Amino acid sequence: MTDVGDRAEKTYWVVVADESRAIFYTRDTRRAPLLEFLALDNEVSRKKAGEILADRGGRSFDSVGAGRHTMAVEKTDPKKHAATAFARQIAERIGKVTHDGSCRGYALIAAPRFLGMLRDAVSRRCQFGPFKTIDKDVVGQDTAVLQKLVDND
Repeated sequence: MTDVGDRAEKTYWVVVADESRAIFYTRDTRRAPLLEFLALDNEVSRKKAGEILADRGGRSFDSVGAGRHTMAVEKTDPKKHAATAFARQIAERIGKVTHDGSCRGYALIAAPRFLGMLRDAVSRRCQFGPFKTIDKDVVGQDTAVLQKLVDND
């Protein structure tokens, strides 16, 4: 049986993110004021692709015959890979609080190009889906703007 005291500690989360930054807000009820409690930065996403890749694969001779070929194995865009890893990092935090029961529900507000990655990562780690998803790039906006977005039904 759940204690009434435990229920008072449960909060709602609102996560606002893009490839380079995520800000986590809590609220006591679904319409309470947003309180920022955590910000994560993804420094890798701000770098150029050439800065992320340390080296190219080079060239090699075939073991039989006179042919040469590239040794490049990397097929994934390094910036996309960094964004996917960041989405997993965000999802792990959400998954932890939904699993331990300290989160009643969560909303995701993310840039359209990042929201799909974030939804996929969260769905693999959380017991339930978000009560709201919004595809807008509003990281760094005032909390009044964010609250209006989330509270609009």
